[in-house]
Amino acid sequence: MEAEKLKLPQPYQNRVNNAQGHSFEKAIERACAIYAQAGIAQIEKTPEPFRVMSKAKSGGVFQGRFTARAQPDFQGTMAGGRSIVFEAKYTTTDRLRRDVLTERQMEALGQHGKIGAMAFVCAGVQDRFFAVPWIRWQSMKEFWGRQYVTANDLEPYRVKYDGAVRFLEYVHDVKKAEAAGGDIL
Repeated sequence: MEAEKLKLPQPYQNRVNNAQGHSFEKAIERACAIYAQAGIAQIEKTPEPFRVMSKAKSGGVFQGRFTARAQPDFQGTMAGGRSIVFEAKYTTTDRLRRDVLTERQMEALGQHGKIGAMAFVCAGVQDRFFAVPWIRWQSMKEFWGRQYVTANDLEPYRVKYDGAVRFLEYVHDVKKAEAAGGDIL
């Protein structure tokens, strides 16, 4: 039986998904370091709004809780001064749903985009990676006719991957692909 057809117990599947999400974010952080080193951009992971409630006497164990709704995952500044803000989402399945972003994250991306920031969703679908302009993500239903996207839908927004998710480096000429839709980033 093929691995993808196996139904894993939900707690195990959750751990697998969480680990792959962390791996995806680390690959994005590698690209952030490359861009910083090259003087292209200074972009950092946004810390989670989290508070330690109590600590165990030994072993480094603690109890904590989230103190606010999450902001987009990454924020920074491009060379020249333009702000950049994006959310990172990864799936092992063949589709990524619009509602994987929280209302707060969607609101923040929309507000940043309105005032000129480069706002997008950095998406991983299985083994392919994309920088989907916020204008496309927010109007997914109108653009793709449904509330989810596949890797094939996102192909025009595929970015380079070399161990780092190079979210600023498209594989295809996005401006040419989006000529009819106007400025996207």
